[in-house]
Amino acid sequence: MAQPRPASGSASGSAPAGPHGVVCGVCGTESRQQAFRPAPPEQAPDLDLRPGQPIRGTMARWLQQCPHCGYSAPDITQAHPAAAQAVGAANFRALLNDASHPPLARRFLAWALVLEETGALHAAAEATLHAAWIADDLNRADLASAWRLEAVALWRSGPPLDAEQRVRVVDALRRAEAWADAAETAHSLLRENPPEAVAQVIALELRLIEAQDTSRHSVATALPPPARRPHVAHQKSVKRGEGLRGWLKRLFGR
Repeated sequence: MAQPRPASGSASGSAPAGPHGVVCGVCGTESRQQAFRPAPPEQAPDLDLRPGQPIRGTMARWLQQCPHCGYSAPDITQAHPAAAQAVGAANFRALLNDASHPPLARRFLAWALVLEETGALHAAAEATLHAAWIADDLNRADLASAWRLEAVALWRSGPPLDAEQRVRVVDALRRAEAWADAAETAHSLLRENPPEAVAQVIALELRLIEAQDTSRHSVATALPPPARRPHVAHQKSVKRGEGLRGWLKRLFGR
């Protein structure tokens, strides 16, 4: 997933680490970047797995960005061989110069373009969803909806989706007001007799779809407490075949 990597050091994680010099893996430019040290959130995540506070408010530190070429990544010293091609492309340069998009959202979208170029479509979907979260915070519903639909397209263009991702697709479609697609995707998952935890979340999503509710809702709304989840950077992604129930149990200690 296109998430910040945990760093050793501060136990609280609430204060950013001091800036340090790093060399861009694409263009070789040296710059000072903040290291990010996440701490476990104290609140339950949203249904799309946006983490609760205090991690929720730290998105400005999740990615580094080279001030020269614009390459964005959790660690810009590391670059896939295809990253230079992505950064030099016209659509990448156009994105960096698009003043209609919030600057922080552009950083996540730039990372998404690099990931897409390398073939990491699910990770690109994650980064695009993160841009939607930035739009949510700025009350830019138009951009949030557009980027959620882009994230769904990327998820669906990649390898077969696991339970976690399919639930998140439903949530993204609902919040983008793609009611018919959201309902069909939810019912399709239910027809497969998913684990109880998955069914509970999907049942909530279907109620929200019926009410045409586009607002964010917490995992705690769908599942009994405690619904606490460490930041995804601290955890391995859901294992193939594990299902959302096992994933929730492992992350929330349920």
